[in-house]
Amino acid sequence: MTSAASRTSGVEDGWGKVADAFRANFAGKPGEVGAACCVYVGGRKVVDLWEGQADRAANRPWTADTIVQVASTTKGATAICAHLLAQRGQLDLDAPVVEYWPEFGAAGKERIPVRWLLSHQAGLPVVDGPLTYEQALDWHPVIRALEAQKPLWQPGTEHVYHAMTFGFLVGEVVRRISGKSLGTFFADEVAAPLGLSAWIGLPEQHESRLAKLEFAAPFSVEELTAGMVATSGLDEETVTAWIATMFSPGSIQIRAAELGGAIDNASDYFTQRPWRAAEFPAANMVADAQSVARMYAATVSEVDGVRLLDPSTVERMTAVQTDKTRMYGLPPGLDIPADRSFYMSLGFMRSSVILPMVGPGSFGHPGSGGSIGFADPDAGVGFGYVTNHWSFPPDDPRATGLAEAVRSCL
Repeated sequence: MTSAASRTSGVEDGWGKVADAFRANFAGKPGEVGAACCVYVGGRKVVDLWEGQADRAANRPWTADTIVQVASTTKGATAICAHLLAQRGQLDLDAPVVEYWPEFGAAGKERIPVRWLLSHQAGLPVVDGPLTYEQALDWHPVIRALEAQKPLWQPGTEHVYHAMTFGFLVGEVVRRISGKSLGTFFADEVAAPLGLSAWIGLPEQHESRLAKLEFAAPFSVEELTAGMVATSGLDEETVTAWIATMFSPGSIQIRAAELGGAIDNASDYFTQRPWRAAEFPAANMVADAQSVARMYAATVSEVDGVRLLDPSTVERMTAVQTDKTRMYGLPPGLDIPADRSFYMSLGFMRSSVILPMVGPGSFGHPGSGGSIGFADPDAGVGFGYVTNHWSFPPDDPRATGLAEAVRSCL
């Protein structure tokens, strides 16, 4: 792997449209402070771009060495770890979780298979709590709470995004099988073989490379509604009812992000060292764009002699699951098609109306704020985009425009 110090920002011939889209993001809305985008095709890097400021206040430029927090883009890395174990025959995705984690079976959870953890169908999107932030940082109190908890619905019959608990649920299964925490397993089995600058639990010596987050202006409910109508193609009445159910104060998705009271989303916890040092395998990976792209590339092709997953594993793990169950919490009569809301396979979102990526076979995971990583097995693509200008509307055009440019160059 080329060292960060010797890398230069640029694109190969035929990929100029991606560079054009990348630079247009800086001039568009919401704009960029600093960002990076990387694309691999057939195991070879064809796009490697970075620009802007890693820290605007300090006038520190974004360089080849800059890393940044990528929020739920972390979930794709966590899922890859689970599928590595499945590929090795150490994890049966159809086996009950209790086969690996016996204490999980309390409160009617003894028959939940591992695949329902990966597909957000286990009925455990929230932690009943109460939990403190210090307990969440410590891992084990969250695990004890999830062990004791009763599912919100009959597992396997409904789905909803397990925003924070996904990482604890899948991470504990990985820990029980491998004897390693999810962050350590990822470091040893994914990051080290590929030479990635990516961590779930950031070592302190890399703090100086970290980009400082800035946040785009808040948006109104009207803007949220318009954005969801535009991206989903659903009518305004349906979207309004969906927002009221899922995103209003006290709703399931708000509670899912709070982790039993441990996470105060009005605070700046995610800009602090304790958050980055801990392991939250749903939400706190730190990486650069090249590492995200390289990781995904190695799931669909060989990258410098390393291939993480074989084609049969990729085929199994990308079979859509949430088209078979209803979204939890929707009022009677309201039905949101999975491919316009939450088109989830076993740990990865699939290409859909709202997240087209580069083709119908694409799979990956976006992160709150704008980042995304994905792969496409048909085109042999691995893609990574990261930013320190976090913007939250559903119609954020930055990653979408970059993916569209990749499609046009293939």
